[in-house]
Amino acid sequence: MTDARPQFDLATYDYELPDHLIAQTPLERRDASRLLAMDRRTGDLSHGTFTDLPALLDPGDLLVVNRTRVLPARLLGHRLPGGGHTEILLLRQNDVGWEALVRPSRRLQVGTHIGFGDDELFAEVVGRDERGGRLVRFVDRDGAAVESARFANWLARNGRTPLPPYIREPLADPERYQTIFAQDPGSAAAPTAGLHLTPELLFQLRERGVALAYVVLHVGLDTFRPVESEDIRHHAIHTEWYEVSAQTAALIARARQSGRRVVAIGTTTARALETSGGTEGRGATRLFIYPGYTFRAIDALVTNFHAPCSSLLMLVGAFAGIGAIFRAYDEAIARGYRFLSFGDAMLIR
Repeated sequence: MTDARPQFDLATYDYELPDHLIAQTPLERRDASRLLAMDRRTGDLSHGTFTDLPALLDPGDLLVVNRTRVLPARLLGHRLPGGGHTEILLLRQNDVGWEALVRPSRRLQVGTHIGFGDDELFAEVVGRDERGGRLVRFVDRDGAAVESARFANWLARNGRTPLPPYIREPLADPERYQTIFAQDPGSAAAPTAGLHLTPELLFQLRERGVALAYVVLHVGLDTFRPVESEDIRHHAIHTEWYEVSAQTAALIARARQSGRRVVAIGTTTARALETSGGTEGRGATRLFIYPGYTFRAIDALVTNFHAPCSSLLMLVGAFAGIGAIFRAYDEAIARGYRFLSFGDAMLIR
């Protein structure tokens, strides 16, 4: 199906999302969410629930999921000595320390020390970036750097699970913002399409003959920032770390040889697979997928409903056609689907 929308204009990707459709809490059952299935060739839509997924896939299809785990990356502390309250949101680690967002930023200048009430670890602001973020390192009471397992254990005890900025309700169980296969810590946000999967559903998929493979892509908070360049080709996409293992690459090759589909669970999985081309690989990716991109690794995509002007919306627009996506979104809004991280899902095949 063709569409006359100017594919590189930011305004093309804007739409009105009613606030009441932004899901604030997860459903009681992960797989109770609704599922809107789209045929990319015809644009036909069908409505069901996520438990329908096994019946919508074929024996031999390969389901690929992202097994990243969200860090308890939100830290509440106080400026030293005897200063006011602070908040640190850890984004990613580098050779010097942690890239982070801080509040109040104007008071947390280079050289500031932050305590967390336990006198075990302290944070020191050692740098800043052009976007207002900070670089912090963690030290003990003697000023020695704290890293690796010791820091991970401390963070597990003291950190809180970060939630997207549009979610205003507290989360009773932090594990509901983790997928059931979350294993490799490193994300500042969840790969939310995977939140719908349950052990029971994975069993049904295996019984159906659908194979399962894993990638890792550590999701950064920049995923929530809207694209602002009027010509989207000028947007500087965020960098995320990914890995596609040799085992996953072999399963992809086997599916290809047998004429079966590679089904990505989520845009993060799609981004990892498209970066590597479905072969073994690891490293940093800055791949920005928008209409005009030729997909080389995935044949179907399970994804949530995305925010206006987001790079995620542009990715699904590239996969299915932006006109078809907006026709699906119009119907989803009319039918009261839940949007964004804790919302409902689409299967695009």
